Amino acid sequence: MPARRRKRPPPPAPPRARTPERLFVLGRGNLGRSLEWAFRAAGQSTSLVPGRTAFAKLPSFGIIFLAVPDQAVEVVAKKIARFTPSPRLSFVHVSGSLGLGALDALRDHPVGSFHPLQSFPEARGEAAFQGITVAVDASTPTLMRRLRALARAIGARPKHVEDRERALYHAAAVFASNYVDVVLAKAVDLLRDAGWSEKAAIEGLLPLTEGVLANVRLRGPIAALTGPVRRGDVSTVEGHLAALQGAPVADAYRMLGLIALEIAKEAGLEPAAARRMHRALTQKVAATRRRRGK
Repeated sequence: MPARRRKRPPPPAPPRARTPERLFVLGRGNLGRSLEWAFRAAGQSTSLVPGRTAFAKLPSFGIIFLAVPDQAVEVVAKKIARFTPSPRLSFVHVSGSLGLGALDALRDHPVGSFHPLQSFPEARGEAAFQGITVAVDASTPTLMRRLRALARAIGARPKHVEDRERALYHAAAVFASNYVDVVLAKAVDLLRDAGWSEKAAIEGLLPLTEGVLANVRLRGPIAALTGPVRRGDVSTVEGHLAALQGAPVADAYRMLGLIALEIAKEAGLEPAAARRMHRALTQKVAATRRRRGK
């Protein structure tokens, strides 16, 4: 009799595919909607959840981005914690100034932060994230890897910013964003005082500002500095201060001039010229202090 063939064992079942991690953006503000659009454009499964959502209906798996005002992050985290969210959920805030401590109520879960270093005066499309930096932090290595990957997916560069760096990081962002707008607003006001229309002032100043930014990108802020302080042109600075005399902006001019002077010295301004410039920028301040001391 011929030998009976043994039946071959069935091939092992393929590994079960992991359910794709879904992203949930809680909040309908400018940044929340912008993030939702960017994640969707990057092929991420994303839902936008209204800020007044019923927390009892939280999903069972995924990452929830708390895109709410800074002062509301801790409050919202505490509200969510009361509903005992699934252990398979992670929670991430999008604040630039807050550390992970703002999510302490949810510390039984992985928590993180994801702050795009970009301005959102309105909801913006995915192009707003191309080439920018996103500050990330997380309580677990797994979530940190995921946040880094999400930053890259939307065209940004992830940068780890820890709690101890937050205040300086966010202050730098304010200088580079909010205060640039403030300085430009004052420049527009000065031209309007000189008789220009607001439209003409903006059209005249913006190319100048854009040229400065291009030079900073190309050469760095020290080498890019130009103007009377950098040249040691005391008479021009004194003329500016005379024109601004009595206006609150004169003090801002002096303060910024002193900061510019430090950069100018680093860029190579001669010590004698730097001393003359310092006297020109502080002369009124010194005289005022002497009067108060009497």
